[in-house]
Amino acid sequence: MFIDEAAWFSFAIGVAVKSTAILCVAWFSALILRRRSAAARHLVWTAAAAGALALPFLTALTPELPFPAPAAFRPAIGGAWFSAASMAESAASVSAGTAERGTPADPKSTPWHLAWKTWLMLAWAAGTAAILGRMLVACALLWRARRTSKPIDGFDDCAALPGSLGIRQRVELLESEAGSMPITFGVLRPAVFMPANFAEWSDERRRMVLLHELAHVKRGDVFAHLIARGSLSVCWWNPLAWVAWRELLREGERATDDMVLGTGARASDYASHLLDVARSMQTSRDIGCAAVAMARPSQLEGRLRAILDNSVSRTTSGSATVFATVLLAVGIAVPFAAVQAQDGRKAEALENEAKAAEQRREFGGALQLLESAASARAKEDGEYSVSYGLSLLNLGELNARRKMHEAAEVRFEAASKILGERPEAARALIHLGSAAIRRKDFRHAIDHFGHALRIDPANTGLARMWMAVVRQAEQRAEEAEALYKSALDAQHPRSTEAASIAKVYSRFLLEQGRAEEAADLESRAVASQKANPSRVDPRSVAPGVLRTGGDVTPPSLLQKKEPEYSEEARSAKLTGRVKLYVEIGPDGMARNITAVERLGLGLDEQAIDAIGQWRFKPGERNGQPVTVAATIEVNFRLQ
Repeated sequence: MFIDEAAWFSFAIGVAVKSTAILCVAWFSALILRRRSAAARHLVWTAAAAGALALPFLTALTPELPFPAPAAFRPAIGGAWFSAASMAESAASVSAGTAERGTPADPKSTPWHLAWKTWLMLAWAAGTAAILGRMLVACALLWRARRTSKPIDGFDDCAALPGSLGIRQRVELLESEAGSMPITFGVLRPAVFMPANFAEWSDERRRMVLLHELAHVKRGDVFAHLIARGSLSVCWWNPLAWVAWRELLREGERATDDMVLGTGARASDYASHLLDVARSMQTSRDIGCAAVAMARPSQLEGRLRAILDNSVSRTTSGSATVFATVLLAVGIAVPFAAVQAQDGRKAEALENEAKAAEQRREFGGALQLLESAASARAKEDGEYSVSYGLSLLNLGELNARRKMHEAAEVRFEAASKILGERPEAARALIHLGSAAIRRKDFRHAIDHFGHALRIDPANTGLARMWMAVVRQAEQRAEEAEALYKSALDAQHPRSTEAASIAKVYSRFLLEQGRAEEAADLESRAVASQKANPSRVDPRSVAPGVLRTGGDVTPPSLLQKKEPEYSEEARSAKLTGRVKLYVEIGPDGMARNITAVERLGLGLDEQAIDAIGQWRFKPGERNGQPVTVAATIEVNFRLQ
């Protein structure tokens, strides 16, 4: 099983953008409602918190509604190297030791430069877990305190207060430590914690403080508090989320003050009691994550001004309004979550950019682009479409080149199942068969090659060659030779595949002691290579690219990396030469590398990868570095 990093990162970015938009709308709405009641503004912030919290889940669960993004916001991934080069000859060979032991993957071929996206998502998840975990710990502490705290009884003047606010459910009144701040906790079974010296207070203070806490129950503030805390855990990295958290707490307390004043309490007396409670009592910051405290010093000044201001609107709302607001916010967020921003680049464009990135040796970027292209194919054409199967096949082939064998097999297997009996599935089946050879699972290898042979006549030659390789490994020489011959007969004599088959067959004959026949086949293979050149003609030089000779000195090799064998070529024991056209720039790097004479079975790509890491002393003209064209021969040998 593989992780589509691109899809996860796209999902995270979508959630980030949408949640920011929701919080921005809430901020502007609260600004517009600044003359209205605190209860109205509190509902706005509650709705924003509910929408932001629901977004990740709704985005994952709702069907997508494509939305084209402006072209200005599309990332610029493409780009081409400038043309440049000269004629010079060089050669490289790979020894048997390198081929058999294998060389560690080149650091430049791994997507290390894209790892920041993974770390970014991990950091987001870690922050979410930390904040959410802190809230859960606070809930656990409060649940424990609720079970162990003593109930407060014997105050007849407090017994009628819930009914005066229209609270029909039972609210527990519990005793907490002396000097602790009064708090309200619980959604379905609310409880109010009062300090142990509650009995020593005056009747008026007991009434005022308890009215305040019961107003939180009436308004459903604990539920809104938990929703907002959950939203903060998801959007903790966003400054707007912290603004929303602080505003929700502030407006919730002001709305509660308004409800207390609505019962007939004198503003000056209530403000005096609130100030005394804030000065003499304190609450744990940890517990404050899950419960609503009566007073926070940071909010006190603004609350006192609002309490004493007779011009302030004091419209109140109940818990039913809060629940309805949350449901409405989630409902509104559903179509918003379903909108998936499309940057206008279809799967084909992504695949083209992946090819360009691969040519620039940006393999991590190429992998991510191909993953995005595969996801786009699945969305555009369906997860059982031929185009999606081909995308997985292309992705698997790049995985195989980068030595990501497990991921490659997963993609090849998926591609073969999607493509089924279509001819396009033959490529995936041949890859799966060669992987089975490496595991010495010859029975399944024959099954895969036989399947490829049945569904795609164009791959008849390669499929029979691979079947011959299996029979050769099983020491069934007569069957192997018959298959090699039929493979050559089925392939066009001037094709790259014919050259590959001839070279593999030649090595088989050499092992059988038939050197003369092997040499004849080798000559046929070389003739096939030369008869099927690449579209790039090394004799034609692009404008601005110089040839060696005269006042132009050829580049010279300073550092090289030995090419690696592809797994398919090693399994088939393919040897031979790949001839490359390159352009060596003034910086000593080889660009525009193209195989002029191909060998097949992945060795052409391995040669290109290796040459791309070579370092040259650039060619010069009148003492100045210039771009010079070159041809390089890379010889692959197994001993």
